[in-house]
Amino acid sequence: MTATLHYLKEPIPTPEDVTREVAETVSLIISEVEREGTEAVRRHSKRLDGWDPPSFRVGSAEIEAAYEEMEPEVEESARFLIDQVTNFASLQRETLVDFEAETLPGVILGQRHIPVGSVGAYSPGGMYPLIASAVMTVATARVARVPRVIAAAPPRDERGMHRPQLWAMAECGADEIFCVGGVQALAGMAFGLEGSDPVDMIVGPGNAYVAEAKRQLFGRVGIDLLAGPTEIMIIADESADPSVVACDLLGQAEHGPTSPAILATTSEDMGRATIEQVGWWLERWPTAEVAGAAWRDFGTVILCDDDEDLVRVADEIAPEHLEVQTRDPEWFVGRLSNYGSLFIGTHATVAYSDKAIGTNHTLPTRRAARYTGGLWVGKFLKTVTTQRCAPEGSKQVAEPAAVVADAELMAGHAVSARLRLNPEFFPDILDVTDA
Repeated sequence: MTATLHYLKEPIPTPEDVTREVAETVSLIISEVEREGTEAVRRHSKRLDGWDPPSFRVGSAEIEAAYEEMEPEVEESARFLIDQVTNFASLQRETLVDFEAETLPGVILGQRHIPVGSVGAYSPGGMYPLIASAVMTVATARVARVPRVIAAAPPRDERGMHRPQLWAMAECGADEIFCVGGVQALAGMAFGLEGSDPVDMIVGPGNAYVAEAKRQLFGRVGIDLLAGPTEIMIIADESADPSVVACDLLGQAEHGPTSPAILATTSEDMGRATIEQVGWWLERWPTAEVAGAAWRDFGTVILCDDDEDLVRVADEIAPEHLEVQTRDPEWFVGRLSNYGSLFIGTHATVAYSDKAIGTNHTLPTRRAARYTGGLWVGKFLKTVTTQRCAPEGSKQVAEPAAVVADAELMAGHAVSARLRLNPEFFPDILDVTDA
């Protein structure tokens, strides 16, 4: 049942996810890269990014320079991030067990988790050159034991990629790194770039053009998920600190001017105090131009009747990031269902997940959390099944399989099943003539 929303601050209507111009532009670039290869990648890179290097492949000298230029404090913190992401992905991998089990006498069924053969990991580099995104994609693929991982990001300046971003890709173990951005990067990885073999899967966040490129390439390659502008939702009661809540809302709003920042609360006083605190923070906020625009157009404050209403509203919105800042956050944990990642208690801020704590920050947006989780080690694995059947097993499953096949009018399946019971079996329905 759809919850009735009572707004203390209401957002503007949400625009279409993909405009015709975006879809047509993406389609043109993909088709040209598929047809012309690197030549088309170069043409669009020069047109869109002013980037036309002798080779898009990043060489060892550039990687060494990135290592040399890393500031010690940044390197130490980035290594901490890599360690946490790798550790959490390893813990996830340990839960995915290969097995075989005898389900009936003579019938042995099983499953295996096989890594995808090759992955292209894209990291955005427009407004913010995201070091963490390179870690989330490349390091997690490595934990899944993907044999070949390619990384790509757009140029930052005339020297190419943002150096700490390049360092992160190399440090996480990317086999090849390309300095190329946007749709042409994804298409290049999908179809093969500068002699590099096409990848089987493309992952990573990006702008509307990147998201649309992933949508159009899906089927020819696998993808992680389709992600729109990042989102945060906080559910809070009168015990929450309006200043902290406002800070966390703006922290995610700085991602871009279309990033939704939502508060749902059972306390009108707390909700109005948060709105005031957002204004106070914006007078001092380092990225106020971006975060302020996001809050103006997409900032939302919803007044709920009670805790049950908070749960209903949160599950209906199905946000990417969901913080719980209430007297009893554990009460909500077992009741909430639709979110990309859940942050339980005042100290569990989204910023930790984005930059340090270890869970993956590539998450579903625009209500996709109703049906999927985010990027994790399992996304890089194919869960496949195996069957072993001894003669004893055939005696138990052949006739049920044949009867079901007969009912479906699939006589060939029925023959295939009954033949196992009697190798000399020849049904009357077969008209066999010698050649």
